[in-house]
This record gives sequence, C-alpha cells and structure tokens, in this order.
Amino acid sequence: MAGVADKFKTGSAARPRVACEVRPEGVIAGRASHDKRKADTVLAYAPLAARALTPGLKTPNVADRTALVSALETALSATNARDRDLTIVVPDAAARVLLLDFDTLPAKRQEAISVVRFRLRKMVPFDVDTAAVSYQVMGQKANQLSVLVTVMPADVLAEYEGVAREAGYQPGAVLPATLAVAAGLDGGGATLLVNQMRSSVTTAVTSGDEMLLHRTVDLSADLPPGSPARDEEIAQAVITALAWYEDTLRATPAKLHYAGPGGAQAARLSRWLRLVDAAPAIADVGIPTGATMATDVPAGITAGVTGALASQ
Repeated sequence: MAGVADKFKTGSAARPRVACEVRPEGVIAGRASHDKRKADTVLAYAPLAARALTPGLKTPNVADRTALVSALETALSATNARDRDLTIVVPDAAARVLLLDFDTLPAKRQEAISVVRFRLRKMVPFDVDTAAVSYQVMGQKANQLSVLVTVMPADVLAEYEGVAREAGYQPGAVLPATLAVAAGLDGGGATLLVNQMRSSVTTAVTSGDEMLLHRTVDLSADLPPGSPARDEEIAQAVITALAWYEDTLRATPAKLHYAGPGGAQAARLSRWLRLVDAAPAIADVGIPTGATMATDVPAGITAGVTGALASQ
C-alpha cells in the first residue's frame, strides 16, 4: 500500500489504467482509454451474494473468496482490459484515514513513516508496526503540518491483494473508497462529500487538492438498510459533517456531493435526508461523461473507480 495517500492528488504520478472497487454488493471495474489522447472510460459490474464480503479491520473480510475472485474476473474481463496492473479501491471500513497535525516531519520518507507509525500506535485498534502506512502533507500553517494518513492492517490488505492476484492482476495501488472518490472531484472551492456503503458512511470536506475532513462511521451490523435506526445513524453522520463545515469554513455548502447506492435520486427520497435540517441540494459524484457501460452498472456506485482513473 506504499503511496496510497499520495495518490489522493489527481496531479500525482499516474496510477494503473485499470481499476476496480470492491464493495459488499459487487465489483465495479473500469478501464481508461488505451489511447491516452482520449478521455473515455469503460465500466462494468459483477454482483456479489449477501455476506460474501464483510469489510472491517479484522480478517476475514472475504467470506467467499471464490465468489469474489470470480466477480473480479467477470467485471475486469468485460472492460477488455489489456493491462494487468490494477488499482484496487477498498471499502473505507477496511482501513483508517486520519488527518493529523505535526510540528515537523523528517525529510526522508522512511524516517517520516516511523514518526507517523509512532503517533498511530494509540489511535488504531490493530498492530501499527506491521500495518501498511502512507501519508500526504496536506498543508502547513503556523509551523504546523496537516498530514493525511492512511493505515490498513497487513492481513486485511493481503486479502484484497490476494484475490486480485488470483484473478490474474497485479495490485499497483490500493485506495480507500472515499479517497478514490475525492480524487475525481473537480478542483476549486470547498466540497462536502458523503460516501455511503452497506456497512459504513464516510463524510469528507475537500478544498482543491486538500482534504480538510475525513470521518468514517461504521454502521450497526444488526440494523437493516432502510430501517429508521440505520437512517438515524446516517443522518447524524451528515449533520456532524455539516456542522463542521459551517463552523470551520464559516459558510454553508451549496451542494452535498453524494456517492452511494441509487445515487442522488435515491438520497433525495431517503428518510435519512429528511432528518437533516436545511440539507443542501444533493448532487451525484462520479457520473462519467461519455463512459461506455459494458454491463448494467447500478446507479451511484461508480465514483470510486472513476476517481481512481481520474489522473489518466
């Protein structure tokens, strides 16, 4: 997972031209144009049975390895991908993304990683010394560095990389889902993002290439999607992010950029949105212009893959 957080910026070194997002409901695959002068993307989807994938910080995440390998093969094959190097977009629940402040960091990256690991030891519930860790300096103010840190348990990372290899691909980069989605946002002013999955909801605020807020809430496993209690959990996560945006930026977001099953249309009809007072207008994220759908792809869940391919 070396360099995961570095890949947040769309102007960074090019990632593989093939990407897939692994979600509990299925695998979304994408291939950037073979001709680098063209911007078109091919997308495909292969579903997974319920409980085949249960994202989290402990193994196993993959309950049905055969099914996941098959879904990867099916979706990636449908894109007619020639390259075997692959960006894997993993669920936010399988990693932790934190924004930390440091007075300074060593100039040598390996020494800086050691400092970051030391800071993480009391912040995450798994072995930091063996975990995959990456960081990206977001900004510097008043002799203080704001650093985006991504950390993922080694055995969980090995699961996702292992199924990719079994499907015949070589993991070239690994991105937590919301970092991938954010990579596809248009630069400019501040943006409020909500990325919903079956097992978690992540809220983020970006400004240009800088991540200002990233917060993942693991949803209660015993609450079915669409239940009042589940909707209250999602609504509270969004309310908290809205309050942070308004208090920190002294402004109200014009839009709430949404990625999740059903897309913005489903979000507008949801109970959780009605629980958010004065909610901004909902806008879809990751709707690719001119993309070719090689299979039926459910609405609202392409943003991770299109973001992962955004620098191509």
